[in-house]
Amino acid sequence: MAELKTKLNDASVTDFLNGIKDETKRTDSFKILKMMQQVTKKEPKMWGASIVGFGNVHLKYESGRELDWFVTGFSPRKQNLTLYGMGSWKQTDLLKKLGKHKTGVGCLYIDKLADVDVKVLKEMLKQAVKAAKKI
Repeated sequence: MAELKTKLNDASVTDFLNGIKDETKRTDSFKILKMMQQVTKKEPKMWGASIVGFGNVHLKYESGRELDWFVTGFSPRKQNLTLYGMGSWKQTDLLKKLGKHKTGVGCLYIDKLADVDVKVLKEMLKQAVKAAKKI
């Protein structure tokens, strides 16, 4: 089985976020950082070179594969802001109210915070974290 490349490390979250060239993406990333920290009550940690994660969870799949991962997190990707851990529940009502976004397996993709209702996003985050605690 291949070794997971995205691992918890001691890199500086602040340095990583300050290195984002796009001003809007950098500002949005710091807002998401604050929101996730408030909801999880956990300190942000770097996972790999480009993911900011909060909390820890040990996952065990039916296949027998096990890994340590974060409860929720985000990455300021070139194309969008990717929020992880947002798909462990189905909140179609909130997604309808969120604003401009895309979804993937366990991820939420937004271009910028101005495109979404931040109160709805925070509620989605709260529910996703609550659902993750039941894993």
